Amino acid sequence: MPDFIEVKFKGERKAWYANPLQFPFRIGDLVVVEAEKGEDFGRVNQAELPARVAGSPNGGLRKALRKAGENDVIRFQGNRVAEQRALELCRQKVDHHKLVMKVADCEYQLDGNKITFYFTADKRVDFRELVKDLAAVYHTRIELRQIGVRDEAKRMGGYGVCGRKLCCSAWIDEFAPITTQAAKEQNLPLNPNKLAGVCGRLKCCLMYERDFYNQAIAQFPELAKPIKTEKGEGLILKIDIFKDTFTVKYQSGEIEVLPLAVSKEKVYKCENDCGHEHGNLEELGHAETH
Repeated sequence: MPDFIEVKFKGERKAWYANPLQFPFRIGDLVVVEAEKGEDFGRVNQAELPARVAGSPNGGLRKALRKAGENDVIRFQGNRVAEQRALELCRQKVDHHKLVMKVADCEYQLDGNKITFYFTADKRVDFRELVKDLAAVYHTRIELRQIGVRDEAKRMGGYGVCGRKLCCSAWIDEFAPITTQAAKEQNLPLNPNKLAGVCGRLKCCLMYERDFYNQAIAQFPELAKPIKTEKGEGLILKIDIFKDTFTVKYQSGEIEVLPLAVSKEKVYKCENDCGHEHGNLEELGHAETH
């Protein structure tokens, strides 16, 4: 019997719960858990407590109350229908109050004691009047929670250009900073349409191969620098880390593709004492990495 379970809720929201009654939970089981004021409904996602959670200073995990029964499932399904109506009403209220915000999602607590609206906005929004209007309609606790566009994509889900489920909604728990430097290091075209994910930000997967590219490129002579081979002096135009080759263009205009394994024996950088002019990158062509 697991002592702790991780529960996944709507929108990929996750939290850990204690299992003091030792229910025989398995991954995928529907479960009713203790909420701040009432009960909530989710699905068991993990049944082994990670060290980072076990060592948490608060230590005050809420409890798993029971395995979900038929009535719990029926109520949960009813909440999903009600959420769509509440989402549309909230958007209408936002337009009425002329608030600059986008309401992305709505989530009912199982017992209906709280309704959470998730929204994105570029700046802070004074939504006090909006909350009053919603509370007057639903007569329950209303929470408006501002999230980022990457969190919105995580909640909504979808598929990337690779054909697989979005990483943010499949397994990423925390978002790491991503910069265009990661694209430059992989020699990807700096095209926003190709580098951006469904959230409009740089794709998380830009970071996955970054270390591999940096380690592979470090094995090659420096790109766009003058070198000297048995055929003379030139510039490295292109590096191909998958074929372990690099391309040299000599001052004579000749282009040669050299294997990395051989290059360590027959290629060396031109130093100031070689007594020759090497031209420049503009004259010999553009450097490229693959």
